[in-house]
Amino acid sequence: MYEPIPGNVIFEALRDKGAIIMAVNARTTVGVAEGVFRAAKDLDTAVIFEIARTECNQDIGYTGMTPTDYAERIKEAAVKVGFDMWALHADHITVKKGDAEDIAKTKELIDEQVAAGFTSFAIDASHLFDFQGGNLREELSLNINVTTELAKYIEEKMSGKPFGLEVEVGEIGKEDDSGKVVTNPDEAVTFIKALNENGVFPQVLAIANGTSHGNIYDEHGNLMEQVSIDIKQTKAVAQALRDVGSDVRIAQHGITGTPRELINLLFPKGDIIKGNVATFWQNLMFDVVQVYDPDLYKDIWNWTIENYKPNNPGKKDNEIWGKNVKQAIKPFHDRLYSLDQDALDTIESLSYAEARIFFRSFGSAGTASIVRKSMEG
Repeated sequence: MYEPIPGNVIFEALRDKGAIIMAVNARTTVGVAEGVFRAAKDLDTAVIFEIARTECNQDIGYTGMTPTDYAERIKEAAVKVGFDMWALHADHITVKKGDAEDIAKTKELIDEQVAAGFTSFAIDASHLFDFQGGNLREELSLNINVTTELAKYIEEKMSGKPFGLEVEVGEIGKEDDSGKVVTNPDEAVTFIKALNENGVFPQVLAIANGTSHGNIYDEHGNLMEQVSIDIKQTKAVAQALRDVGSDVRIAQHGITGTPRELINLLFPKGDIIKGNVATFWQNLMFDVVQVYDPDLYKDIWNWTIENYKPNNPGKKDNEIWGKNVKQAIKPFHDRLYSLDQDALDTIESLSYAEARIFFRSFGSAGTASIVRKSMEG
């Protein structure tokens, strides 16, 4: 009853409903999933839980979890809270080389994700760009071909079961001499048209539009707000897709640090249908650890600085910590998952409150009923 539903059901039911569905990366599931699910239930909003390849794969990843581990923990939280309108999304199934070995390893990961019960998948072959290509289609050919192959592999492994599909064009966070690289409308249209011609029909497209993943810092090591999303370009890409009759909508990555009032006022809901929130929940958890188990926090801090300072010359300790502490989740896994009940209750309560603010900012209250009604119909 509380198993994840197909991601495409959520995307299709809520297309053009003026809402953004939050995709929660609970890489530290301790207390976070329960809090978010409680908020989703109280506000009647559909929600997505996701995890990326680097964090959770067949070789464990830096969270210390396999896809099966993550799926079981999120499902347990859904059952505990009693919430049904959610999807389990495999985020950033990233392919960087695109050679036979890389593809084979990726298919092994997909096998485990499917077996674990994931109901939505994000293929990220945006790193594969043919700089020697002639026209735009040729430049995107590597991304198109790999995305097509993996999408069809997922379809085969799902054995006729519906699933959500996100694809990516434009490497998120990439910079060149002129600054942040952004996806232009022609790239998006060319990419989606090519996939459709190949028999691949995603519901969601991730684009590069000025944001970065994770925490960002200024030159003094001070944590900065994430206010770099190019709203105009995002709207232009969404409109270009509509103009060619595409039902694909935008997935917004890199929301951690974005003021919620700006999300509420400026984000083009309806153009953006999925909003990823990841590092935010990790930050919340470590803030609680700092107060409730200062010895653990100190050990994690020292481990992070000791291991990552040599590779970050000139960087302030705050920035080294904020950008690399995720790597400490695996070596400190047992201690993090042994926090006392008071700490867990605090993490859950804070997650509940913050999720309510996100859901309101995203305009997603009431969407669970819309999805449920579409399923009944």
